[in-house]
Amino acid sequence: MMTITRFSVAPLHASTMHLAAVAGGRAAADLVITGARVLSTYSERIAGDREIWLANGRVAAVMPAGAHRKGPAPKAIYDARGGIIAPGLVDPHIHIESSMVTACAYAEAALLNGTTTIFCDSHEIGNVMDVAGVEAMLDDARMAPLSIFLTVPSTVPATSPELETAGGDLTPDKIGALFDKWPEAVALGEKMDFVPVAMGDPRSHSIIAEALRRNRPVSGHIYGRDFVAPYAASGVTDTHEAIDREIANDLVDAGIWVFLRGGNPATPWNSIVEAIKPITELGASHKRFCVCTDDRDADDLLNFGLDWVVREAIRCGMKPEQAWAMGSLHGATRFGMGDEIGGLGGGRRADLVLLDDTMKPVSTWYGGELVVGDRKVTPLLEATLNQRYRYPEAAYNTVHLPRARKLVPELPTEPVIANAIGIEMPGIVLPHRKVAIEPANDWSTILERHGLSFVTVIERHGKSDGGIAHGLLQDFGIRNGAVGSSVGHDSHNIILAGTNEADMALALATIEAAKGGVVVVQDGKVTAFVGLPVAGLLSDKRVHEVAAENQALKRAWQDAGCSIPYMGFNLIPLSVIPEIRITDKGLVKVPEMVLAPLYEPTSRH
Repeated sequence: MMTITRFSVAPLHASTMHLAAVAGGRAAADLVITGARVLSTYSERIAGDREIWLANGRVAAVMPAGAHRKGPAPKAIYDARGGIIAPGLVDPHIHIESSMVTACAYAEAALLNGTTTIFCDSHEIGNVMDVAGVEAMLDDARMAPLSIFLTVPSTVPATSPELETAGGDLTPDKIGALFDKWPEAVALGEKMDFVPVAMGDPRSHSIIAEALRRNRPVSGHIYGRDFVAPYAASGVTDTHEAIDREIANDLVDAGIWVFLRGGNPATPWNSIVEAIKPITELGASHKRFCVCTDDRDADDLLNFGLDWVVREAIRCGMKPEQAWAMGSLHGATRFGMGDEIGGLGGGRRADLVLLDDTMKPVSTWYGGELVVGDRKVTPLLEATLNQRYRYPEAAYNTVHLPRARKLVPELPTEPVIANAIGIEMPGIVLPHRKVAIEPANDWSTILERHGLSFVTVIERHGKSDGGIAHGLLQDFGIRNGAVGSSVGHDSHNIILAGTNEADMALALATIEAAKGGVVVVQDGKVTAFVGLPVAGLLSDKRVHEVAAENQALKRAWQDAGCSIPYMGFNLIPLSVIPEIRITDKGLVKVPEMVLAPLYEPTSRH
């Protein structure tokens, strides 16, 4: 049976004569979708009694209902029965790796949710496998039934070798070579080291220059209103990290596209509710705003897709037509593709979605082919998904741990001040807590007295002769057990947290045996595990299988008492977000970007 990829639709220049003939009623359409209301992202209106003529995988024309009867009979007719036909959604910022599945598997969930194009930043696999990982994901993307473009990872590692050990090092020369080799490389990915960018760091600006000299846009990642002006002056023109009304307002006035990030409200990713307020409260135009997903695990990918973010924008006060344009045309326009995707004009790719009256996707056409019908995968999509890309063997061997594994810090023998990492919802910014610790006979007394648990990061790239760092979390909430993950943003060393060394050791051994994964251990037993053997980041299963494992993990995670979701837990080593983090090198204070000791002396009065 045939399969479908991005390359199944010929370039527009090869189809203009035929499309003009179809639009002019001189040639038959491949498909007419009739009985529809049509959502125009250009005029932001919904027009009734329309039909859409498709040919060569593209839109030939949008016409009044019944117009096809006046010309050559189309090869096929689809009755939309009064539903809304809209352009496929365009996600301007995502990380495929966060979904725990490969690009081919990601496509299934995306299409079920009406998303037909994504712009992915593959800095997670880049941090593990360098250029080889990025290129493997691009090969994966080329086999996927989805239009996948790359925003080239810009900040690998996220900081420096002095502050963390990564598996990759994407230098300016490597980034320039990726731009030149891969046509899919359309922008520079999020420049996460916003403090060095603002301070004029030569490496950071050399990387930005590789994009700018090729006329490629630069994506951003920023916290703090004081950084907006120097960041914009450095050539950064979008960000998905606006977390409140004020910084979102500053960003859009500085000429920076604002990607409104929506996510499961139980996670740290639903910042759209506050960041949309420059539009809804301060009178800003929505023309420089998009919606995006950023990070989704397999379960949330199915239940909180970009279509959900569009509906969240509607709930926050946007008109449906505006919200859908923010989810389709605006993202396409940001990357210079507004004449190819994001709208239903003549010549555009026939990436279409049939919506019900609640703006939920019912059916999806990708390149003019029905891939989702009545919310179910069609045989065409099923055949494509059954021929998923297989990653090279090196990707299945990325967890290299030290033999010596002391997983908890030394017990203090005199009074100390501990530099602890506070856990607060939503779990992105983590406060620096100073905890006065008195000596005790064992750790359990100290942990219980101060609401603490251990946190340990173990270098897993085989580069630093077994670097291990110890820390303490306050208010993480875990009871009688441990959790662990080979997904530890952004260098993806192993992160463990727990109440005792034995359970932490079991969690580590489970991850090591599977070459990657996320695990929950309670009272000496593994209660949930999602294996991630590809680069320690991805499963090679279908998305629904991984989503089921993911659901079980979430239940066990909650039962263990953890106060933030595991995707928030995975951010604890992310050493570019305030106020304090832990990497394999130790505790990192942000934005000072200096290492801090676990214990500091205290004087007794």
